[in-house]
Amino acid sequence: MKITCFLYKIIYCTCFFLLLIPAVGQNLDIKEQALLDLVAEDVEVRKLADGFRFTEGPVWNKEGGYLLFSDIPANKIYKWSPGGQVSVFREPSNNSNGLTFDAEGNLLIAEHSGRKIGQLSPEGEYRAVVESYEGTRFNSPNDVIIDSKGIIYFTDPPYGLPNDAADTLGFNGVYQYRDGKLTLISRELDRPNGLALSPDERTLYVANSGSPKKYMKFPVSKKGKVGKSELFYDVSGIDKPGNPDGIKVDTAGHLYATGPGGVWVFSADGKHLGTITFPETPANIAFGGPDMKTLFVTARTGLYAVELKVSGK
Repeated sequence: MKITCFLYKIIYCTCFFLLLIPAVGQNLDIKEQALLDLVAEDVEVRKLADGFRFTEGPVWNKEGGYLLFSDIPANKIYKWSPGGQVSVFREPSNNSNGLTFDAEGNLLIAEHSGRKIGQLSPEGEYRAVVESYEGTRFNSPNDVIIDSKGIIYFTDPPYGLPNDAADTLGFNGVYQYRDGKLTLISRELDRPNGLALSPDERTLYVANSGSPKKYMKFPVSKKGKVGKSELFYDVSGIDKPGNPDGIKVDTAGHLYATGPGGVWVFSADGKHLGTITFPETPANIAFGGPDMKTLFVTARTGLYAVELKVSGK
């Protein structure tokens, strides 16, 4: 009887201990079972293309059914089609980084060497949208998004700023641009990077790639006024390759954010559900495909994709 009880205790303790260990699939590190409502446990990471120098800024064109992404040091924007074809979409690109489309099909471009937000029309006409703050040129616009009202948000860290640049702002900002008016939302982040809006556009998320490594959130009023920032999630203690960078949301409000070790998946209330891992360190992400359930991932020299169970924004 004593032996039976002893064995029972061993089995019980072992099972309990195993429940405490995060499940790790080939490409998935599961922290919460809720992750499996969003992505399959045996999710496949597909490499779509490689041979690039540093990929960034993916964006899906719904009307055309193709993906655009930047290769920053190559000074090019590439086009990937579902058939597997990759072609140069724009060269030179002013060392473009983040890309997004507005409601009219214009491509908004965060330009490192151009130090501005540019716009390329569907007909190929180019113009500068905004290029300075209070008379001083931006550092090196990094990522850009636009909401349903046409309000533009972008970040301006110094990553692409020339070493000999004399006309610098002296801070790294997060901005809002609407109706021809530029507003500095924040200058408190060391290296503001990727950004995204919640499905209802009432929360702005911003990644900080500097110190400390974290994701922030800002409240946004119905009229578009942005409030003070709050911490969403801190990853400064994670010793894995990669920094907080690109962010996207799905239609239910979950966040997908590149960070240490892969693409982190969060609930809207800031719980880390798990991480999707990749052969290379991810920099940015975009939802796309016919049903917007494909997550495209730019990661160093490659372009990757995973299929999700939910649609993205």
